[in-house]
Amino acid sequence: MGLREDLERFREVGEERREDLESFIRYGDLSGSDADHIEIPIKVVDLPEFTYDQLDRGGVGQGDGDTPDVGQPIGQPQPQPGEGDGDEDGEEGEPGEEGGDHGHYEMDPEEFAEELDEELGLDLEPKGKEVIEEIEGDFTDVTRTGPNSTLDFERLFKRGLKRKLATDFDESFVREAMRVAGATPRSVFEWCREENILVSLSWIESEWDEIDDDQRGRWGSFEEMAENVERTTTVQRIRRDGLKQIPFRPDDERYRHPEIEEKKQKNVVVVNIRDVSGSMRETKRELVERTFTPLDWYLQGKYDNAEFVYIAHDADAWEVDREDFFGIRSGGGTRISSAYELAKEILEAEYPWAEWNRYVFAAGDSENSSNDTTENVVPLMREIPANLHAYVETQPGGTAINATHAEEVARAFSDRDDVVVASVGSAEDVTDAIYQILQPESETTTDAPEAS
Repeated sequence: MGLREDLERFREVGEERREDLESFIRYGDLSGSDADHIEIPIKVVDLPEFTYDQLDRGGVGQGDGDTPDVGQPIGQPQPQPGEGDGDEDGEEGEPGEEGGDHGHYEMDPEEFAEELDEELGLDLEPKGKEVIEEIEGDFTDVTRTGPNSTLDFERLFKRGLKRKLATDFDESFVREAMRVAGATPRSVFEWCREENILVSLSWIESEWDEIDDDQRGRWGSFEEMAENVERTTTVQRIRRDGLKQIPFRPDDERYRHPEIEEKKQKNVVVVNIRDVSGSMRETKRELVERTFTPLDWYLQGKYDNAEFVYIAHDADAWEVDREDFFGIRSGGGTRISSAYELAKEILEAEYPWAEWNRYVFAAGDSENSSNDTTENVVPLMREIPANLHAYVETQPGGTAINATHAEEVARAFSDRDDVVVASVGSAEDVTDAIYQILQPESETTTDAPEAS
């Protein structure tokens, strides 16, 4: 294998050694990414190259003048700038002062969503909401009126042909019946009806005077006439004489009309709620960030238009920017219902349910003020229609005695598929929680349920 092949192989290895997506979500540095741009570290592999051995500069050379002859020693190598036991000032450098280069694999939210689908076995199909335009589809609809250019002639012809086949009769055969001795227009008409010959009385009367008197009485009875005169079918007459006339009617006319298709934009608003009270220490805050950030990337990659609302709360709630959401810490108490009250107000004012898909994600250590969950939070969750409500409990080391919010929410919505409660006790639990939150939506193909 040549040097070129070696280089190509090393480049391939470098790409393959991009940090695993699950490992990146659980342990990776999320701070280098933003809402639209995700950077995943690559474990760098040095490419091979030729270097001069600075430790062994002895050797031979040849040339004219001052150039040594073949076999003549050239002396000890001289120190190069920056080399030696110390730096320019004679001070020894400390090991590890400068970090090595780190590569990154750049990914947008669309690619992230595709890879997370593959990694976790998800397949969320985003739902369209707001109608942004109406387009004309195929000419599959028909109307009774329209421009002549859209007249469905094939349909018109078929309807006329069916009528002709249903009402046509052998005129020559009926005229022979008029030559039966003693026959009258009425008796001929009644006999034709018995024989399923669809002729009208008015037609018989109009043709009656066309029969010469010397031809009347040619047949003694209708039975005798029928035995001696051949009766042809409509198909036989068409084959013999051709199709001379099709009985069209105005109500047979149908005009092709294009099917109107509504093109809907896939809008989504994600409301992220985080407890910032004094009990939410650094480890808990980090677990919230590791769970919510990939959820944001995923949904942004799935929908045409994604917007995000960030709400922080202790005993009160307020809206914050994404940059501040994960770093805020308060010393106050906890009243989770304050966040849902604010979320409901924002959603009703800015993101109508008829136009927006909604996801409401909340996270905290499951501690809440007395009775606030059952008396306020649960009713508010029922009043906020959404594709999905989720609560993420972050309790490293196990749930505290007074941390009952997650349990109470799970119990209240045990019969609902659009409410998920997940627990994250360590970084290892993050991807399982993401799967648990998104899986019900991935399995749903119908419109999101109405609030009960």
